[in-house]
Amino acid sequence: MGESTKSPSSASKYYGILEIPKSASLKDICKAYKHLVKKWHPDRNRSNQAEAADKFRSINEAYRVLSKKKREEADLFRSDAAKTPKKNSRDEEDELQISSPTLLSRTTSRISPAVDFYTSMPACFTMSGTNSPTTPGTPVSDQPPIYLSKVASKPIIFSQSTSRRKPQPIEKKLNCTLEELCNGCVKKVIITRDVVATTGLIVKEEEVVTIMVKPGWKRGTKITFEGKGDERAGDIIFSIDEKTHPLYKREGDDLILGVEIPLVQALTGCTITVPLLGGDKVMTMSFDDEIIHPGYEKVIPGQGMPKPKQESTNRGDLVLQFLIQFPLELSEEQKSEVVSILENHS
Repeated sequence: MGESTKSPSSASKYYGILEIPKSASLKDICKAYKHLVKKWHPDRNRSNQAEAADKFRSINEAYRVLSKKKREEADLFRSDAAKTPKKNSRDEEDELQISSPTLLSRTTSRISPAVDFYTSMPACFTMSGTNSPTTPGTPVSDQPPIYLSKVASKPIIFSQSTSRRKPQPIEKKLNCTLEELCNGCVKKVIITRDVVATTGLIVKEEEVVTIMVKPGWKRGTKITFEGKGDERAGDIIFSIDEKTHPLYKREGDDLILGVEIPLVQALTGCTITVPLLGGDKVMTMSFDDEIIHPGYEKVIPGQGMPKPKQESTNRGDLVLQFLIQFPLELSEEQKSEVVSILENHS
């Protein structure tokens, strides 16, 4: 909120104030902040209010600096990831190529129709939390081959060898934004595989598969395309991966939104505008009759993520978590005025 970037040595001090390692994530920082502001709130430390107030200010300052630092690092990471060129190795996890179904192979190409995974799931499409089971083969016998005829020019041999096992599936991530997982969307993905042509040669074949992403799907939801791998790989499994959102954090079916307000508004009341997921709707809320204290949360029912296994109107909640901007320093005159105002409210 307008403050300058802190030096590395200064940032190290803030990690010590929050009692967390330098490798701590943004979630760890928020967790430590909540714990410490409750512990050192001046109202809970009346026997040593001066020390508590000083620690309280330091904790809030450390939280602001470190949380901003982590968000900037996350933004830089996403920016670098977007610039990273795709790898050409087919055996590595490639970034999915999303395109319209007009890119055709120079050999053959087939376009799969859109499939509704809930109402009309065909036999070749499954949704599962685990890989499709393999078909166990017949155990190999230690007995030698059985020759039924010694008279024929080419004896008939019945081998007791194992049947061919189903290959391990290929797993790929399907990146979705929080908006796409909230509203549902259609993803078209081009898959490339090796197939044996009529000439006996292995050639590349491209196919466009369509995935109907349902509202409320979570990270880790798997969509299996049976038989869409190459000669060595059987099935292809797409696993939903949720992109980081600049404002919201998802916890199950709930959405968490941080709201930062000045101390004067926290004490005297304020009116805030809350953006709803998608950016095209907002909600205005007034807090004129309540004091917003550190750790204060406001729950807005029914404004979270859809619950996929329930009715479309049944959604989780939107939770507003307030972060109060405390002043970093006060003059002696200002301190005296604050004391005169608050001395009867301790």
